[in-house]
Amino acid sequence: MNHSFSKISRREFFKRTGVVSGGFILAYSLPTLGRAEEPIVESTELNAYIVIQEDGKILIYSGAPEMGQGIKTSLPMIVAEELGAAWEDVIVKQTPEVNVEKYGRQSTGGSYTLYRNWNLMREMGATAREMLLGAGALLMEIPKSELEAVDSQVRHRVSDRSMSFAELASVAQKQAVPDSKSLKFKPREDYRILGTSKSQVDSLEIVTGIGDYGIDTKVKGMLFGCYEKCEAVGGRIVDANLTEIKRLPGIVDAYIVKGNGKPNELMDGVGIVGTNTWSVFNARKKLKASWDETQASKASWSEFKNFAKGASKEDSEDKINIGEINSVLTDPQNTVLESFYEYPYVSHLCLEPMNCTADYRKGENGKPDHLEIWLPTQNGPRFQKFAKDFYGLEQDQLTIHIKRMGGSFGRRNTNDYVSEAIELSKRSGRPVKLTWSREDSMKGDFFREGGFNKIRGVLDPKGKLIGWDEHLIRASYPGKPGFLTGPWPSAFPFNSVDNVRASLSTFRVDTPTGAWRAPYSNTHAFVSQSFIHELATEANRDHLEFLLEMMGDPRWLSPGQINALNTERAIGVLKKVARETQLQSTPARNNRGLGLAFYFCHAAHVAEVADVTVTQANEIFVNKVTAAVDVGPIINMSGALNQVEGSIMDGLSTMVGQKITMENGRIEQTNLDKYPVLRINAAPDIEVHFIESDYDPTGLGEPALPPLAPAIANAIFAATGARVRTMPLTDLGYTI
Repeated sequence: MNHSFSKISRREFFKRTGVVSGGFILAYSLPTLGRAEEPIVESTELNAYIVIQEDGKILIYSGAPEMGQGIKTSLPMIVAEELGAAWEDVIVKQTPEVNVEKYGRQSTGGSYTLYRNWNLMREMGATAREMLLGAGALLMEIPKSELEAVDSQVRHRVSDRSMSFAELASVAQKQAVPDSKSLKFKPREDYRILGTSKSQVDSLEIVTGIGDYGIDTKVKGMLFGCYEKCEAVGGRIVDANLTEIKRLPGIVDAYIVKGNGKPNELMDGVGIVGTNTWSVFNARKKLKASWDETQASKASWSEFKNFAKGASKEDSEDKINIGEINSVLTDPQNTVLESFYEYPYVSHLCLEPMNCTADYRKGENGKPDHLEIWLPTQNGPRFQKFAKDFYGLEQDQLTIHIKRMGGSFGRRNTNDYVSEAIELSKRSGRPVKLTWSREDSMKGDFFREGGFNKIRGVLDPKGKLIGWDEHLIRASYPGKPGFLTGPWPSAFPFNSVDNVRASLSTFRVDTPTGAWRAPYSNTHAFVSQSFIHELATEANRDHLEFLLEMMGDPRWLSPGQINALNTERAIGVLKKVARETQLQSTPARNNRGLGLAFYFCHAAHVAEVADVTVTQANEIFVNKVTAAVDVGPIINMSGALNQVEGSIMDGLSTMVGQKITMENGRIEQTNLDKYPVLRINAAPDIEVHFIESDYDPTGLGEPALPPLAPAIANAIFAATGARVRTMPLTDLGYTI
């Protein structure tokens, strides 16, 4: 990819960023990247900045939204390493605006942020370093080749003479920008920042309560709002007791809002605005609204489950068909094993409920309307497109302030809560902060899709896996499978068995679904990795050896493709976790067993072993989870550990007791009393081992979650002899 740098006037830069002063400014631009649903134009406008101020502080701007994954820290660490900065001199700020034409991709998700920005960040740092070295050579009259950048100084290796970056900044600003092809990056052995543990740059703000999340937004003159929708998705508003509501203390106004019937845009509802959140929430309790549910959802989990039990291959559509699956299934010399798996809908359960502050200002005297918005979102550019398509607002009519998110996991990729805030602001003529309750967030979620898998595996007479026949029964909405439904041909083990068929049957369920942490992989891993253990047991073979045989010779299934399984890396994490846990030499005893699982997703290879005890009363104790992870070189060791540990805890909590069901279109679990979250006393010891391969680094927000459930399931079998084919565990009578 060809990148370019530019130098802009200080006046223009300060106008955009609010920086008080600066001695050196490097503006970086690159061709932007986007998906089909997010058309993005290429640009030579500004993309990212390095600013060396006259006081020696180094500002590095981060464009990716922060939701706890630590990229606001890890990306600047890459820049600082190549620049030769002292980390204590670095200040990190969010880019001043959402503008894909200037800043490129300003979104986060899929655990790809590090991978997509690795070389970009290195080039930024290396470019600024070369310009500072050039300034040092000029001012110190020393050949550039004898200088190095370290600890925010340019230093002469021989004499130890040095000049600070601040002293060199103004001269460096006038240096020619080097061609990116000429840049040389630091070898790993010289790293002083990368691979170390750094606290998130805003940790102090967060733990002291002054962190600026979306829900903390304060705007002069703002009102506070809530929004009531029909509990059955698709219900249309008929009437409401607005007059009564408007008379209540603290209430400014109430409105009936007609939406377009699309859950990810704007549904019919009743909006209430007042002088504080407490007042509007209390008023909402007295709201009496009538709904036309003629076209509303009648979704039923029990009906979906009954359909799945009776679904046959004849009613399905083949999505993957490789080899001669029918031949190996019918060969009498082979052994065929069949199982049925079930997994529920689950909620994102973000700690911070959905919220948004909007200020919609009608244009006067021929001027266009303008929308200023304070938005906790994973994808600011996606909202830009939505604002244009839904409200007709061009980019120059928008001011978007990206706010830190208190969790997302895919939920804040949709714009439903945003459009509600905008509608209330338009009608009120004032800024409005919309806040959802916990019940709103549970009932109005875009859930992880639940489903069922009928699966058959074929073993040859020597116990080798030679056939895989999987029938997925998934929900469709509206009338067709979602893009996360699967099966995905690139998913393991579809790409590692000679004879494969994967088919799909659908049942209409009008409950919105969306991306949930490690989408598709979180359920497919549970099914496939548990069933592989079943097959190894049926063949009377060691589970690890069975998996290693499936991997075959060390190779990259699609050379050069980061999203392709690399069997050498897979074998590496499997053998590593087996060694660390003494997996093959530790027999099950006293209702205690070890369970192994591997999965590849989001460009990361992860193997996990769970150590589980099951009492006679079916109480489960997860003693320890050990993970071996290959995501390339580690950027921030502290952040990497947090991501793996958090994923394991999230996966365990979800597996144990979390389940969303619906009847007559209504969600039955509307708060934490019916949707239990794992308590801290149930948290296992977690041990993480990183294999720092030479591939480009990838993110860790998701890939450690999928192997957890099958590792637990396989450990329960080792401890008790009972198979786990259903999530959550509470449905099987287990407690934790």
